[in-house]
Amino acid sequence: MAGETDLDALIAGMRPVLQDGVHVFCTLPPGSAVPAGLDPVMTFREAEGTSLILREEGARQAGLESSFRCRMITLEIHSSLEAVGFLAAITARLAAAGMGVNPVSAFHHDHLFVPADRAEEAMAILREMAKSRTQRRRT
Repeated sequence: MAGETDLDALIAGMRPVLQDGVHVFCTLPPGSAVPAGLDPVMTFREAEGTSLILREEGARQAGLESSFRCRMITLEIHSSLEAVGFLAAITARLAAAGMGVNPVSAFHHDHLFVPADRAEEAMAILREMAKSRTQRRRT
């Protein structure tokens, strides 16, 4: 099942969905197992250790140090892993608003981790991007 590659179609068709809960980033030492009972939305092995993105309460209960309290926004359009410029356009727009963002691409969708206290602002920016691109495609 191939995803969308056309940049205009991706931006016009994206439906940002703000997921429930606050997420955080944590790290485990190299070779350490993910503590039992944790259900990270993402794990990534690096030379320095394993990075986790998980719900804040899970990190707290497991006694893990965490950073970057954030909300997860899922861009509900099936973007191709080979699409060019989609996340660049989005992160540039959020950066213009002075907002840091940590994007994660998965097989079906892209996900943005934005500061928890600016999640609604990010959603408004994303909706406006989609609306503007839709209007531009119609002209």
